[in-house]
Amino acid sequence: MAINLLLVTLLCILISTVVSQPGSPPFPQELINAIISPTPSPSSSSIPSTPTPSIPQTPLVPALFVIGDSSVDCGNNNFLGTFARADHLPYGRDFDTHQPTGRFCNGRIPVDYLALRLGLPFVPSYLGQNGRVEGMIQGLNYASAGAGIIFTSGSELGQHVSFTQQVQQFTDTYQQFILSLGEQAAIDLISNSVLYISIGINDYIHYYLRNVSNVQNLYLPWSFNQFLASTLRQEIKNLYSINVMKVVVMGLAPIGCAPHYLSQYRMKDGQCVEEINNTVMEFNFVMRYMIEELRKELPDSNIIFCDVFEGSMDIIKNSEHHGLNVTADACCGLGEYKGFVMCLSPEMACSNASNHIWWDQFHPTDAVNAILADNVWNGLHTKMCYPMNLEEMVAFDS
Repeated sequence: MAINLLLVTLLCILISTVVSQPGSPPFPQELINAIISPTPSPSSSSIPSTPTPSIPQTPLVPALFVIGDSSVDCGNNNFLGTFARADHLPYGRDFDTHQPTGRFCNGRIPVDYLALRLGLPFVPSYLGQNGRVEGMIQGLNYASAGAGIIFTSGSELGQHVSFTQQVQQFTDTYQQFILSLGEQAAIDLISNSVLYISIGINDYIHYYLRNVSNVQNLYLPWSFNQFLASTLRQEIKNLYSINVMKVVVMGLAPIGCAPHYLSQYRMKDGQCVEEINNTVMEFNFVMRYMIEELRKELPDSNIIFCDVFEGSMDIIKNSEHHGLNVTADACCGLGEYKGFVMCLSPEMACSNASNHIWWDQFHPTDAVNAILADNVWNGLHTKMCYPMNLEEMVAFDS
């Protein structure tokens, strides 16, 4: 009865919000100069960052831009009519504000940790900002939960901003920078900033594994992987044409180990679903090779690939070393492995997520996100980025 009431409540809040884009005022030369020699600026008061000894005094890059799905959505879906929303507790309970922000996690997502490593504030959501350049100049997050490389992936959940649409939003932002700051300043800003891409998992969760449009009979897993990789490749080339030079492309996580599939496939003793993980590994293999070829094809670009499967499996295998002794059950959910019913209310959550690998059906905890971010930054726990990590990329181009 309580869950039915919660579902009704969720249906009531599924509304679309029109985000205003007021005209940009004239900008002082100091703001334009900040693109070339950025100075630190405080985080948004609504999303404070926690200082750590590793935070540089001066930003290492002008900005961090994010394109992706729920692995990095920081609140865009709060403005959309969709079931894929994390704007209610217990989501965000361990975040800096202890309030839900739209992140599909109990706390921070990987790009939060990486922003701090780069000396930047947490990256604001594209749909949550007011359209003024002052709020965009250190980066924007376009990620939307449910989004995939295929336009219709995740559409059964409601509205989302697809990968192609996010690329267009980024292009619109670039055009606004040109109009407000001047062409050369905009080029300098974009070419020296980092673009982080984390997308593709919903093309399996909500498309291939559900056999939408009989796709499994049309494409073997290898052919489907090639199709996704070629689409992603073309969009990266499109971004390169508007001066995007530094790109971090994230591979897919081992969703065969996610509580949802452990429950669905009735796995024993928390064993991962091998056939799903094999498909994910194939995709990451194709992506890594594609990135190597793109690096040769696009002069002056610096594109790296980070194998999330590799990094995540290292965490699972060495879970006790990381203090993560609950490896199969989600912290929040209902049913076997807490993967049958999604996380809807605080009463469904465990009391301590810090020793869990999985937060909900599909998403890792803050603790896992911190480890993965460390690996992206400098391979602290295990090497997962090729041919270099983010710290080396930033140093290489400085």
